[in-house]
Amino acid sequence: MPFVPDQTLTYPALAGRVLALPPSCGPVRVVAIDGPSGAGKSTFAPRLAAALGDALDDGLGEAPVVRSDDFRVPWDSDPLTWWKPLEDAVLGPLATGGAAVLRRYDWHRDIYGDPERIAAREALIIEGVGAAWHGSPAAYRIWIDAPREVRRTRALARDGAEWADAWDDWATREERHFAADGTRGLIDLAVDGTRVGATAFTTASATGR
Repeated sequence: MPFVPDQTLTYPALAGRVLALPPSCGPVRVVAIDGPSGAGKSTFAPRLAAALGDALDDGLGEAPVVRSDDFRVPWDSDPLTWWKPLEDAVLGPLATGGAAVLRRYDWHRDIYGDPERIAAREALIIEGVGAAWHGSPAAYRIWIDAPREVRRTRALARDGAEWADAWDDWATREERHFAADGTRGLIDLAVDGTRVGATAFTTASATGR
């Protein structure tokens, strides 16, 4: 999926764009950050969360971020394995205006953490493969991508070279998911995952879909 560079956009500018939208899950605007493994989603998400927190100015700090990695999703599982637990713990309560309670999964220790309260604020980021699928209650969908070899190198540097075969299998599985779901056709913004900076990023137009 080659990219045609488009424009440079700051995180505060994107935050303003998001907060101008109507809520999509109870009182909450859900921002879905999707794209294949190693694309740069987990780098992008906290930077947007900080900008949203500044814009909200409600004294609660960064906008909350919930990731697919906060749930137990084995390498050989369906990419949407995390969705039902996300609905039960987070999206369902927020849709009714209540607070969510999440116990984030710790991959290194193979245990769930202590309960964490997530208030029904004006914005919530969900990040991970499948975040922007057609069943997501997203107000705004962001797609982040990078060349496969860049993504593979990043993922193995993060997870370890011993996971190379598992990553290759996962990459095939996630691509099947994206194709079957038509995720790329649902997005509001495409981001070049090789150009995600600390204060700004480069948007992209996808070609060859």
